[in-house]
Parts: sequence; C-alpha cells; structure tokens
Amino acid sequence: KLLEQQRAKFKEYLNVLEKQQDSISAENADALIVHTEIEQQVVKSISNLQKVIVPMQKMYNLSSTNSAADQEIENIQNELNSLQTKVLAQNEKNRELLKSHIIELRSRISSMQNINPYRNAASVYASSAKNTGHMMSVQA
Repeated sequence: KLLEQQRAKFKEYLNVLEKQQDSISAENADALIVHTEIEQQVVKSISNLQKVIVPMQKMYNLSSTNSAADQEIENIQNELNSLQTKVLAQNEKNRELLKSHIIELRSRISSMQNINPYRNAASVYASSAKNTGHMMSVQA
C-alpha cells in the first residue's frame, strides 16, 4: 500500500515537472512559482513516505513467504525505479531550460543597456539636488 502511494506521488511529481517545463518555455513566472511550491510539497511527501517504506521493506523481507505478493512488490519497485529515472531526467531538463532562459534574459538586458540613449546622460535630478543643497547652505 505504501509503495502504491509512493508510486502515485512519483507520477504526480513527474506531472508537475512536465507542467513546470511548459511554464518555463512560456516564460510564465507566476505559474512557475506555483509549480515550484507544489513540487516542494510532493518531494516532502515522497521523502516522508520513504522514511516509512524502508523499515517496512526490511521487516517484510525478513518475514516474507508469499511469492505472489513478492512479485507484486517487485513490479511496483521496478516501476518506482523507472519513474524515479524519468523524474530525474525531467528535473535535469527543466534545470537546463531554466539556465538557457536566464542566459537569454541576461543577454537581452545587456543589449538593452547598450542601446539606451540616456546611458551616458547626466541625471536632471542629480544636478537639481546639487543646486538645492547649495541653495540651502547659502540661505542658512
């Protein structure tokens, strides 16, 4: 039962990662934040399940005599391993996609700074602040 719960959580996690990939591609920051929060909750849930499953597996392995149940557990564990591999691959894919988007955004920002017509112009406010300060000292 615990392994089935963990399998469901891994499927949920993979689904969240796939939706997160879509949000990254669409550059939807709000959705990305929501997916990240959900991801953290799912990972915490998987971690908590794992803390229970490991000792239960050890106890089950010591007292196991039912080969049909053993086969079912082995199938679930194989599916869990496959899901875990898919999750890790999707997580890496999302990470690489985020890195490329960050590099692209930095490039865009850099190019915007190079075409800014006011880049080397003195601030109107900076000169008036100096004059205002100067006038205050003269009046005092």
